[in-house]
Amino acid sequence: MLLHYLELAVRSARASKGLSALMVLALGLGIGACMTTLTVYHVLADDPIPHKSARLFNVQIDAGEMLDYKAGEEPTFDLTRFDANALLRDRRAPRQAMMSGSNTAVSLADARTKPVFSSVRYTSADFFAMFDAPWQVGGGWSAADDAAEARVAVISSALNDKLFGGANSIGREILVRGQPLRVVGVLKPWKLQPHFFDLTTGSYTQMEDVFLPFSTAMVLKVGHWGNVQCWGKGSNGGSAYDMNASCSWIQYWVELDRPEDAAAYRDYLVRYSEAQRAAGRFERPTKVRLRNVMQWLDSQKVLPADVRLQTWLAFGFLLVCVVNMVGLLLAKTMRRAGEIGVRRALGATRRAIFAQFIVEAGLLGLAGALLGLALAAGGLWLVRHSPNEYARLAELDAPMLALTLGLALLASLCAGLLPAWRAALVTPAVQLKVQ
Repeated sequence: MLLHYLELAVRSARASKGLSALMVLALGLGIGACMTTLTVYHVLADDPIPHKSARLFNVQIDAGEMLDYKAGEEPTFDLTRFDANALLRDRRAPRQAMMSGSNTAVSLADARTKPVFSSVRYTSADFFAMFDAPWQVGGGWSAADDAAEARVAVISSALNDKLFGGANSIGREILVRGQPLRVVGVLKPWKLQPHFFDLTTGSYTQMEDVFLPFSTAMVLKVGHWGNVQCWGKGSNGGSAYDMNASCSWIQYWVELDRPEDAAAYRDYLVRYSEAQRAAGRFERPTKVRLRNVMQWLDSQKVLPADVRLQTWLAFGFLLVCVVNMVGLLLAKTMRRAGEIGVRRALGATRRAIFAQFIVEAGLLGLAGALLGLALAAGGLWLVRHSPNEYARLAELDAPMLALTLGLALLASLCAGLLPAWRAALVTPAVQLKVQ
């Protein structure tokens, strides 16, 4: 029967091409606008590391001064170098990483190779295991390398292609600020979006090209890009990055075995903060924050407010399109009342009439889905050419493609319910008398 209903639907569409085209256009516009904004929302609001985001926690400790202090406000955004080193030394978490970012020129001793200006992340040894770094060859460095200020580095596959032509570069040297670093690992293309572990360098920035031990970066004076907050005497005539400087600029993350272990680690942070107050380093009341990945992204409002608003507006536009489609289908149904009466007189049941018109609405929905898919692809192309930092991420993946087709069919079937019900209620005797 389905094939018969499809044949009747095709005949009906051909008989009223203009009306059918209007319905397909209305639905296609609604689906296109809706899926463009929904795809952007999906990309930006997605869990960047879903299999362990509930076990990765960002650490905040309020080390600021009492001047301009307001009760209830957030702790200092990052940690001081002193506090980050103290937490790392205590090792109260199975894995932990202190880190920051910079940019510098990277080159080879070979003068023929042009220096490449690259983003740099200096961190501690657990970083790669914590965030599931994908290895092309080699691996990370050890905690012993951290302590020894080892001259080692991990590079991205993109930088490996630029400097070494894609060859195996393990054991070879790169120059960072004129100092040789031995390559111990090369990463595969790695995407963690948003760039949740360091939002100070950009919420949707690309993964860094060079990774080196934090201690090594301090010796080489690699520099720093991102947030720096100082108070009191600050660097006291020295550098804001000195061990005892009253400046927060280091991101600190821990990985726990279970989400439930967060309470015990938070208690440890409270005890540490109270000990620092007793020692005279901290002035403010004890305040710590321990948020997992999604809680951290939500607290920092990483998802742009305009994207959320645009998504709601697009769904409202789709609703308007569906209402218009309902009106057009009703008009089309009433014009075919005579045809429906004849079919009912020849023995067609109300259920058969209802099914026929639902199939017809579904066929129009499929055509609207294909048009909406094309419009969504065009809309995402425009988004990718916008100046927003997240623009390059706007891609229609397989789940969103399936959602596009499903949403269009659902919308068309919902639009077809009332017209199909009205068609099933047509009285054969009245229509035959009119005929």
